[in-house]
Amino acid sequence: MPSLELPEVPHYVHASVTQVDRMFTSYLREPSVLTNNVAASLVEYADLPIIDLSKASTLEGRLSLSVQVRNAMMEHGFFYAINHGYTPAQTERIFDIANIPFDHVTPEEKIVYAATMKETGSYQGYKLRQTWHIDGGVRDQIEKYSIHRDVTKRDHPDFLRPFLPEIFRFARHNHFDVLHQLLRLFALGLELPEETLVNIHGFNSAGDTSVRFMKYYPRSQDDEEKAKNVWLKGHTGLQILTRNGVWKWVKHIENALEASTQRLFIGAVDLLLYSRIIPDSPEERVRQPPEDQHQATRLGVFYFALSDDNVKLAPLTESPVLKRVGIKRRFEDNAAPTMKAWRQALTTRYGQSELKPSSKKGVEEEIVDGVVVKHFN
Repeated sequence: MPSLELPEVPHYVHASVTQVDRMFTSYLREPSVLTNNVAASLVEYADLPIIDLSKASTLEGRLSLSVQVRNAMMEHGFFYAINHGYTPAQTERIFDIANIPFDHVTPEEKIVYAATMKETGSYQGYKLRQTWHIDGGVRDQIEKYSIHRDVTKRDHPDFLRPFLPEIFRFARHNHFDVLHQLLRLFALGLELPEETLVNIHGFNSAGDTSVRFMKYYPRSQDDEEKAKNVWLKGHTGLQILTRNGVWKWVKHIENALEASTQRLFIGAVDLLLYSRIIPDSPEERVRQPPEDQHQATRLGVFYFALSDDNVKLAPLTESPVLKRVGIKRRFEDNAAPTMKAWRQALTTRYGQSELKPSSKKGVEEEIVDGVVVKHFN
């Protein structure tokens, strides 16, 4: 019988919660406390919906949640998920594990396990710092370690290997207890059979769905100015662009998940579904954190869920919802790329290709497989 005792892991200490929003509260009571420096860094949070997955155990509950999810995607492109079955203690431990590839692996060993993004279009392994060009000659300070949901698919650094069973269980939990639950809500929101999207997001199917650990390192003030404080463009991150054109921060909620369908997150929904009913889906970016966190490192744990590799990224025309609102195609259905072709094209080009200015201020564009991809500054 296998041992129930978990291997010891060094504890990761997160950055302190920003106090800038408290400064804003003080300003509301006493405007004289607002200095120019504080005014420049006030934190304004997006008011995102909260989806309670504990209500998804019955059909009645799922039907109610599906309306909330559909409205959330049409208005925000993001929402929080709570009561997802992962305890605060489990969350704390997976963050401890997530820090291992960054702080407990030598630079030489990291190179051995580096991802071959340009050659394979896959993030499996390390994305090392300074791989991507951000802006003004500045390269990124973000390190990633991606692990396929089949953790045996490739080798891993020595220090991480004892924790692979836990990472596998984390992947299964996210896939079956979170992703599939959400995909059923998406399907019901589109008035489709519940399993429509689940059936094209198989845990054992060919595809690149992965657990991803990410660590953000602080940059010099000179680099911040050259890059206009943007750390990543058009990527899952800390700020979202609201309907009225204002960038707002995504607030931390203890033990809640932030869910997004931008680009390739939670399946290929951006191309497959909601881009058909949202004229301009909300965009996101990773930006320099508030002033009192400028020198702190930031650690993230993600489950990037993609459709199966063979899925054609064409609209689900059988959806009564899409029939009612109309379908805005980006290409003819017979010319739609597969999930594999699309994610490989994006991965090989991100941070490497030359972007062209858009007609909209603060936006740059590139064309990937005939689709205009926007990058927000």
